[in-house]
Amino acid sequence: MVRAKAQPVEALLDQSRAMLSWVSARSEAELAGGDLRELVAGALQGQLGLVRQLDAPVVGRPLPAHALIGPTAPGGRGDLDLAPTELVARLTKAVEATSDRLTGRSLPRAAYTPRGPAVAGDFVAIHIIDVLVRCDDLSRALPERDPVPLLRPALAAGSRLLTGVLAGRHPGRSVEVRVPPFAAVQCGIGDPGPTHTRGTPPNVVETDPLTFLRLAAGRVTWAEAVWAGQVRAGGLRADLSPVLPLLG
Repeated sequence: MVRAKAQPVEALLDQSRAMLSWVSARSEAELAGGDLRELVAGALQGQLGLVRQLDAPVVGRPLPAHALIGPTAPGGRGDLDLAPTELVARLTKAVEATSDRLTGRSLPRAAYTPRGPAVAGDFVAIHIIDVLVRCDDLSRALPERDPVPLLRPALAAGSRLLTGVLAGRHPGRSVEVRVPPFAAVQCGIGDPGPTHTRGTPPNVVETDPLTFLRLAAGRVTWAEAVWAGQVRAGGLRADLSPVLPLLG
């Protein structure tokens, strides 16, 4: 057993609580809507799945994070039959259970994920990304409301893991991808072309953490983000469209 670094665990718990607080503030009429109801049911299943995965047996050696990242799981269809108040009550209990499990005992050296074993740090970061994506989906389902706050420590952990996944899947030094202020990686995309050292790259992609999260999750396309000015891309090879989304 190992103790995961407190900061990533706290980031996961704080972001989960922010999600719960936002959901709890919604009216029954809002929660009764099909899209939002399904997203809340998905958030519930995500929290329940985290605890189940921590306590599941692990077979085999841990895999690199880029082999473990995949789509956010959909909601549980059975949960959609619950009354909105009951759905929120169950989400509250699930977030509390997540907090109890992550703070009450040391994490295993390796934890189960549907795609294979993960080391403790990657396991926590993967679930941070899951919660961030769910929070953003909830916000976009009710654009007239203030969005779920995406907290800086969670965005930092998510940005670092997702850029690491990009570099792990596409090793090389032809493109530098920057997500300031949290992460910058070099990777190889398309024609390898010339390599470079950080600081003087001929091909650079830069975007903000939320846009990178949405690109990684397939919530926006590369073309949409570039057209909206949310991505700055310079150089002939500064095009991530062939390798996105990362969570697909």
